[in-house]
Parts: sequence; structure tokens; C-alpha cells
Amino acid sequence: MSHIYEALQRAEAERRAGLEAVATVPMPEPVLEHPHLAEVLAAERPQVAELVSTPVAEGLASPVLQPGFLDRVPRRSWNPVPEQLPALEKGGVSVEQFRSLRSRVQELRGLKPLKSILVSSGLPKEGKSFISANLAINLARHKSSKVLLIDGDMRCSSLHHYLGSQEDPGLSEYLAGKADILDVLQSPQEAAGRDPMMASVLENLTFLPAGKGGEMAADMASSKRFEELLATLSPFFEWIVIDSPPVLLVSDAVNLARSSDAVLLVARSGVTTFPVAQRAQNELKSANVIGFVLNAVEKPSMSGTYYYRYEKAAV
Repeated sequence: MSHIYEALQRAEAERRAGLEAVATVPMPEPVLEHPHLAEVLAAERPQVAELVSTPVAEGLASPVLQPGFLDRVPRRSWNPVPEQLPALEKGGVSVEQFRSLRSRVQELRGLKPLKSILVSSGLPKEGKSFISANLAINLARHKSSKVLLIDGDMRCSSLHHYLGSQEDPGLSEYLAGKADILDVLQSPQEAAGRDPMMASVLENLTFLPAGKGGEMAADMASSKRFEELLATLSPFFEWIVIDSPPVLLVSDAVNLARSSDAVLLVARSGVTTFPVAQRAQNELKSANVIGFVLNAVEKPSMSGTYYYRYEKAAV
């Protein structure tokens, strides 16, 4: 018996020594293809003192929502920025491009179940929030589909600027257990002088802002409450579009993608390099990446008469 006890002691001592050795190995620095990625990464690194500021709620029961739930969503003042939301226009090249994107997404839905789409990019300033907002609006424009737009970028949110709406409470407050679903959702109030077509489109859009997640955003994004939130709200919407942080800077997008049906990546023409796009796709290899959107492409030339005839017939 004493020999067995001594052997177990030696094994335990060797195991601890091995763990200590592993703990002292420094993590390698990432290989950076983008000239400004090092500065951005340095700015995004969290401060240890801030990581304990907001707890993540776990184990809370998901609410059971009744029919007519959407009628109870609070009405908030929205002042959309037309320059950022070309999908709200009556017609034109930009509207047609987003119709084309909508058609591609609908084709993919015919192949497998598809409702929640996470939109991300490799780095900032590539247009993911622009694509998220306008895709959601164009989906809401088609056959009066009910669409939920979620700002999942809890570190650096921007969708509330596009819609001219309030930023919080939002997703981070819900995931932290500080707010209920009806506290964080919002739909637009009626506004005097608003174009009737714009008003009818916005009426089909429900917005869940990011809130103020700060440096706890990664933990919140990995919380099961996000997956449960999507499952709870899914029956009330035809589509759910989620804007996420850039995938190469923080882990939030990868965490959010686990709960989404698909991922749409955005690249900016003349800015996004192939290595950056490739790395972004590789980071999401466990998710269902359905394609890339090439943003900020020079407007294609179109015959005015031909385009006008078909644009008027489109919905």
C-alpha cells in the first residue's frame, strides 16, 4: 500500500510541475497582415480592473411570450439617417443591390432552415453595420415581413445612430439580467411628415440596441441567454439580423455565431485584403458562413429606361 501511495504522490507532483511549466509559456503574438491592426488590437485589449464591473446572468428562466407580444413592444422616437439607409429609398441602384442581396438570402433559405443571420467583418470600417441595417430594412420591405434587428456589437455600437434611436437599455442589460425583453426592444413611433412608404417599412422593424456592455461583452456574447433569447423571439419574426463586432479583434462574433443560423461576412472594396478576408472566414470555420458581401463598390452603369421599367415592378 505504501508503494502505491508514494507512486500517486510522485504522479501528482509531476502533474503540478507540468501545469506550472505550461503556465509560464508566453502566448505568441498574432501575425498581422493589416497595417493598422496592431494599433486597433492594442486599443481593444481589455483592462483587468474593468472585467469585474458587470456580471453575466446565467440560469434565469426564459420568458414564455404570448400571441400579440409585438403589440406590447414600446414605441420610441426614431429619426433615421437617410444617407446611411439607402434601402429606405423608393428606388435606385442602392435599393436594387439590397434587393439582390435579399434574393440570394431567400434562395439559401430554400435549401435549409435559415432565419437568424449574423453580419460581421474582419476589421472595423468595412461596412458591416451598414449592411446589417439595410439588409434588415430590405427584408422588412418584402411582403411586410416582420424583422428583428439586433445590435450585437456591445463594445462599439452604431446601429442606434443609423436609426436615430436610443442606445440603452439593450442586449447587454438583458444578458446581464438587468432588464426584461420588453425593456430592451423598441419599435418606431409615428412621426409627422414621415414618408408613408418609409413609415410602413419601419413599422415592420423591431430593434434591440446593444446597450452598454463594455469589456464584459465577450462573456455576455458567450452566455446561453443569447441563444435562449433568439429561441424565444424567433416565432414572432420572419428574419433576425444581428450586427456583430469585427471577428479578428475580439471573440464576441464567434460566440454570437454559435447561436445564429448563418454568418454573412462583409469586405470593403479596395480596403479589405485577401489575407484579412481569409482569416475572418477561418475564425468562423465552426459557423455556417453563407458568403461575402463586397461593400463600397463603384456604382454600376445601368440604362435608365431599362432599369426604371424593372425597378417599378420590384417589391
